[in-house]
Formats: sequence, C-alpha cells, structure tokens
Amino acid sequence: MYTAEDIEQLINTYVIPWGINIVMAILIYVIGRIVVSILMSLFTKVMARSKYDEMLVEFLKSILHAILMLFVIVAALDELGVDTTSLVAILGAAGLAIGLSLQGSLQNFAAGVMLLVFKPFKAGNFIEGGGTMGTVKSIGIFTTIMTTPDNKEIIVPNGKIYSNNITNFSAKDTRRVDMVFGIGYGDDLLKAKNVLETMIKEESRILADPAPVVAVSELGDSSVNFVVRPWVNSSDYWGVKFDFTEAVKLRFDKEGISIPFPQMDVHVHKEEQDEKGKE
Repeated sequence: MYTAEDIEQLINTYVIPWGINIVMAILIYVIGRIVVSILMSLFTKVMARSKYDEMLVEFLKSILHAILMLFVIVAALDELGVDTTSLVAILGAAGLAIGLSLQGSLQNFAAGVMLLVFKPFKAGNFIEGGGTMGTVKSIGIFTTIMTTPDNKEIIVPNGKIYSNNITNFSAKDTRRVDMVFGIGYGDDLLKAKNVLETMIKEESRILADPAPVVAVSELGDSSVNFVVRPWVNSSDYWGVKFDFTEAVKLRFDKEGISIPFPQMDVHVHKEEQDEKGKE
C-alpha cells in the first residue's frame, strides 16, 4: 500500500516536474507556431514587394516554414527532457545522405532558383540555352520547358541551362538582320549597291534608326559580296529576312544583275598513243 507520504513524494518528484515540463513544451510549441506565422507573413510581404516569381516565393516559403517549425519542435522536445543532440545529429546525417543521393536534382534546384531570381529570360522569350533553341513555356524549380519552332516540347534541366551560355533573342525590342548577297565580277557594283539601298527604303518594316548598312564585304572566289544589315523590330526579324532575300533575287533578275554560284574549270588532257608502236 502506498502511504500518503509516498504519494506526496511521487507527486513532487514526477507529476509536478513532468506536468510543468509538458505545459512549458506546449507553450513553447504554441508560441513558436504564432511566431513562425508572424515571420512567414512578414516574409510574404517582403517577397511580394520584390516581385519575385510566384513559384519561387511559394517554394521558399515552404522551405523556410519547415526549418522554423523544426526549431520549434526541437525546442519543445528539449523542454521535455528529450536528448535533442542525438536527434539533430540524426537529422543532419539523414540530410547529408539525401543531399548526396539527390546531387543532380539539387544542382538543378539551385540553378532554377538562380534563374527565377536573376531572370535572364522569362516565359514567352525565344532563347538558346542548354543546347536547345525555342520559346520558353515555363520555368520550374528543376526544369525549364521550351517549345521549338516546329512545335516540339522540350524539357531541359535547369543546371544544363545555367551552366552554359544563354542567348535571349527576345531581350531587346530591336534586332539587326545580317544578310550577304553576291554579284558577279562583270556586274555593275554601284548599280547593285543602289538597288539594295533602294529596296531597304521601300521596306516599311526596316527601321531608319539605327541606320542600315550596305557595304562591300569581300571579293570572293566567285562573287563580289555585299553585307546588308538593316535593323527591325524583334517580332519582324524572320519576316524581313525571308521576304527581303526573296525580293533581292527577283529584283536582281529584273535589273540584269547576276548572282553567281561557285564554279570550277576542269581541264582534261588526253595523251595520244603512238600508233606507230602498235602492230
């Protein structure tokens, strides 16, 4: 039978201390959750002002929330007398093992964060990156989805894009169209140059500023080559390039200006056999 003294000693030794610890642990957890909520609210407001990508903000919020709640839980367990040193060591070892096993994914994640933060391109831009050229459909945490000009969808790991050169063809409002046209050595050079300059003035999509360039660039093996470099709005780039190239061929034909192609003269020498030596 337990005596009153034994019960009192049990209460003083175990019940009250453990009760206090449990209550303190609950308070730490509740107050910790309130503090975490306040911090997350402040973080959300700061990120909203910075205008970062929504996907990146949501991902960072979930990571930060998990880390803060982990601190709260560890503090609550420590108040209960649990050896949190071993728990932290186990979590650290588990995190290291997971990190090593997901090394490639973590690299893509880090690259995705950098792409979303620094924004070298955005959805809708036509880019070349990671060995692929296409229009960006979406930028994710781990991959970027692009659509090629022939309407194929390609999923490229972010690490592959960020670790190489990125060419953004849509970054600027205007682009220069670089074209080369050759004429024969027997053609009138000044006439051909005047025809090209007139065609540029007639093309409404070509911008007056910066001024287009028409110049002789090379005395080639088979032709005298002109470089034609007009500036256009980025959206007109391919239209002007294709239409102007076709128009030059038709105009040169009309003006009697030849567009030569590589030629090679082959001389064949036939040795005459001495018929006298034959029987």
